Amino acid sequence: MSADHSQSSATRAAARVAFVTCGELPDLDPDDQPLIPALAARGVTAEPVAWDADADWSAYGLAVVRSTWDYAKRRDEFVAWATSVPRLANPGGVIAWNTDKRYLRELAGKGVPIVPTTWVEPGDEWQPAAGGEIVVKPAVSAGSVDTGRYDLATQAGLAEAHVARLQRAGRTVMIQPYLAAVDTAGETALLYVDGRYSHAIRKGALLTGPDTGVEGLYVEEDITPRTPSADELALGERVLAALPVPAGDLLYIRVDLLPAADGPVVIEVELTEPSLFLGTADGAHDRLADAIVRRLP
Repeated sequence: MSADHSQSSATRAAARVAFVTCGELPDLDPDDQPLIPALAARGVTAEPVAWDADADWSAYGLAVVRSTWDYAKRRDEFVAWATSVPRLANPGGVIAWNTDKRYLRELAGKGVPIVPTTWVEPGDEWQPAAGGEIVVKPAVSAGSVDTGRYDLATQAGLAEAHVARLQRAGRTVMIQPYLAAVDTAGETALLYVDGRYSHAIRKGALLTGPDTGVEGLYVEEDITPRTPSADELALGERVLAALPVPAGDLLYIRVDLLPAADGPVVIEVELTEPSLFLGTADGAHDRLADAIVRRLP
């Protein structure tokens, strides 16, 4: 092969981007679709590719994980795929860390306030408290699937059955108090591109009762733009400082916060396949497209 041919092949790869999705969303989530023309305007060809497709990932200058929302029941396979892709954003090692919510214990150990969480492993015994409302969910999950809210005064048995069902499937379970302020204030998601704050949204309360299953890949969400408080922005910066890699090494970061009595607390830090709600903020698609171009070889 001539040197000129090798160089032209490398140039074509550098100008191609794969937006990684799943088979159920072959054309990407609608929020991500405008990124394709945004990159075309920058001289870059982008296309959706399912993560489990028979694709030559080395043919792309960058693969960007987006709507891979079927991974939760195949996490080991997904992580093996992610760690094999030569140029992936966010990187495979970060995805391995972030796709099991036990990372929250690590963040809490670094002083980041999180929603108080009891971790129940498959072989553990768990008995509900006498009252109060709780949330039951698996440590590996996406889109609020397999997640339920329970009033222990009347639904303790349902909560126990949910925990036992997840345990039988070999899944680690998270038990958290339901923070009722979310019913009025909603959840705040802070969005960062290349480690810099981009925009924020308000997500309406999602959980109305016990887990009864979800049609599709995720629970439908009520999303509106939000101006975050100074306390929320400060907590976001604390989260970024506590991550296992420098925030600037990550193409995108989403920090999800809930209101609590003593201030905001972290419910999740999404570094794998978060919805970025780009359509809610002017210039957000362009900011991400520019960041993608900067990462191309």
